[in-house]
Amino acid sequence: MSPTANRGRPTYKIASIPADGIGPEVVEAGITVLKCLTKALYTFNLEFEHFNWSSNLYLKTGKYIPDGGLERLKEFDAILFGAVGAPNVPDHISLWGLRLAICQPFQQYANVRPTKIFKGTQSPLRNCNPGDLNWVIVRENSEGEYAGQGGRSHIGQLWEVATEVAIFTRHAVERLIRFAFETARSRPRKLLTVVTKSNAQRNGMVLWDEVAELVAKDFPDVTYDKMLVDAMTVRMTLKPETLDTIVASNLHADILSDLAAALAGSIGIAPTSNLDPTRKNPSMFEPIHGSAFDITGKGIANPVATFWTAAEMLAWLGEEDASNTLMECVEQVCEKGVKTVDLGGNATTIQVTEAVCEEIERRLGVRK
Repeated sequence: MSPTANRGRPTYKIASIPADGIGPEVVEAGITVLKCLTKALYTFNLEFEHFNWSSNLYLKTGKYIPDGGLERLKEFDAILFGAVGAPNVPDHISLWGLRLAICQPFQQYANVRPTKIFKGTQSPLRNCNPGDLNWVIVRENSEGEYAGQGGRSHIGQLWEVATEVAIFTRHAVERLIRFAFETARSRPRKLLTVVTKSNAQRNGMVLWDEVAELVAKDFPDVTYDKMLVDAMTVRMTLKPETLDTIVASNLHADILSDLAAALAGSIGIAPTSNLDPTRKNPSMFEPIHGSAFDITGKGIANPVATFWTAAEMLAWLGEEDASNTLMECVEQVCEKGVKTVDLGGNATTIQVTEAVCEEIERRLGVRK
């Protein structure tokens, strides 16, 4: 997808879907920072259009996405997503009704979750230096354990049966593993760890192992090893410095990426990119912390994950310099101690947002 021009500057159209819980709070913070950044840089524009797709809409209409909604999203260059999930809607309905209802038809098959220890923050790992934990987890995002295949019968009986069928196709496994190798190649260490559970899951996970070994031959400059997912949790906590780029199935990477965020200091700083590497469809960018209804409306949600998510979105759109500037400003604010409670501080969402905007203006020499 290509941005439209506006007086010589590219304009990117962004669909904003704040959704549930703290989603609206952190998406608002993210848009505030992005607008501050684009105003200061004056090299490109961002146009936002808001969609009120949420659990409230579902409870009123029976649908998260109105008829024709996905066709509307195709008009945009990217999607900025908040979080979906509400106490009065079963999680499997909200997830499949909104987030997966966008990811799967748009073939956003590469879920990319970078993790690092920010300046001014601390890992709960003993003796872990910031450089020891700087990872990218690539998660298969279109099939696997979350393929949605299976069913239930004899509901309510003692002999009730429920099946959840994990589906692995060579096509999807290969394109994802190839993307992971390319990601590893683009990073300084050129190191990839492939995670499976092929000792117990002897069909789909063995396919993963076989495909990884074949694809590795096309990337002789990338060092490649493999781990069983249970052993991987041990390696992440005891030897974080031995890891760099990690690739795993939908379920395994979902769990490992949350562990990674916690090891980096807080799930409140972790971003996600749901990418269609072919760029035929818009990609979607979201923080991974969820809707967090326990702190909704309290003004203490950590917006850093959304800021990092916004930076990943800018990089995907081709605005690498702006992405790097935003991340430098966010880290500088954290280093100064302006942090929300999950990072050991006492700042509010608004205070962190204002501090990042002030740092952007200071760094770029904006006069008020």
